[in-house]
Amino acid sequence: MAKKVIKVGVIGVRRGGSFARSAGLVGMKLVAICDKWEEKLEQVGKELKVATYTDYDKFLEHDFDAVILANYFNEHAPFAIKALKAGKHVMSETSACFTIAEGIELIETVEKTGKIYMFAENYPYMLFNQEMRKIYQSGRIGSFMYGEGEYVHPMSADQQMGISCGLYHWRNWLPATYYCTHAMAPIMFITDTMPVQVNGFVIPRPQDDPVYQRTVRINDAASVIIVKMNNGAYAKLLQVSLRGHSVWVRIHGARGQMENMRWGDKNFVRLIREQYHERQTEPVEQIYKPEFPPYAKAAYSAGHGGGDFFMNYHFAEAIRKNEPPYWNVYRGVGCSIVGIQAYRSALKNSRAIEIPDLSKSSVRKKYKNDNWRPDPKKGNPWPSILGKRKPSKQGLEYAEKVWKKVGYEGE
Repeated sequence: MAKKVIKVGVIGVRRGGSFARSAGLVGMKLVAICDKWEEKLEQVGKELKVATYTDYDKFLEHDFDAVILANYFNEHAPFAIKALKAGKHVMSETSACFTIAEGIELIETVEKTGKIYMFAENYPYMLFNQEMRKIYQSGRIGSFMYGEGEYVHPMSADQQMGISCGLYHWRNWLPATYYCTHAMAPIMFITDTMPVQVNGFVIPRPQDDPVYQRTVRINDAASVIIVKMNNGAYAKLLQVSLRGHSVWVRIHGARGQMENMRWGDKNFVRLIREQYHERQTEPVEQIYKPEFPPYAKAAYSAGHGGGDFFMNYHFAEAIRKNEPPYWNVYRGVGCSIVGIQAYRSALKNSRAIEIPDLSKSSVRKKYKNDNWRPDPKKGNPWPSILGKRKPSKQGLEYAEKVWKKVGYEGE
């Protein structure tokens, strides 16, 4: 990777720190970081020996080529748009946008500026998903018919409140369908398909959940989303806060089926090929652990099962080649608005809702002013399927204890 060094700035010292520390593996040089959390900002800045900023506009004036956005989930699009207009390439954490109108503005800004935009979805680049893409592309399981993606991530109350300080931190109110890209993106990546329609179903938090009782969360526990893909296939997505951690993907094709393992080493792939109407050339069932593509050692040293490394790698390669990456702005926005439209569906008795193809300028006209978004303070809609919710006294008292431990003194 002895290539031209790409100078980058990172916004967000917590999640952004992971990107910052592994940027050098792919020939990117961290030169500046930005965050409103001054104490942590100064600490990380000294550790990494880079410039620090609390003002995003001043940060964008720094001499670097690209910005990596790891700020709040509901604020990515405005920050990305401003960076693109400032002449920077952008890699943005999920979600790409919080409204459809934001997604359209983001797409049109990328088109106008000609800068590289990459959607920083790391789950497709986990070992088992890269292997399943390779199998699918070879044609061994035939055309895509049905898939399942799961991202179930339970945490203790201390863990939840430790990473979501403040009553209105996005994690404490985000609708249960919105954090869907870890389940959706691997299916899109493996099969090269796009979502075109969703039916959303939301699972409220049960009152006897001892974790819920100790938090200020006013959103719902989890969601199921049924997605129609542009080749006629269907997929089922399951996310987020149920018991029993699960990162799992299953793909059924016309000639076989594959999935990563639910138990033991999740990187193992299970491939089923009955070969009913062809000469049998391999066992019906194979279970094996694949190898990473090149740079395996570097990948294993990064986070999220190697996914963080490959995001940085493909972003750097896209800049060097001046070619959009696989996770370009169209796929990023398309994947993100699945969550928006699924919540709309859930609020309308789970009826089918269109996922517009915003790569087409003619389609954008209809959605140009679609600024529909949940609001935890004013509603319209409320971010829970049950309507307006308030944290319990017990939950607030416990959360404040956790916040105090981590040094948070805000609202």
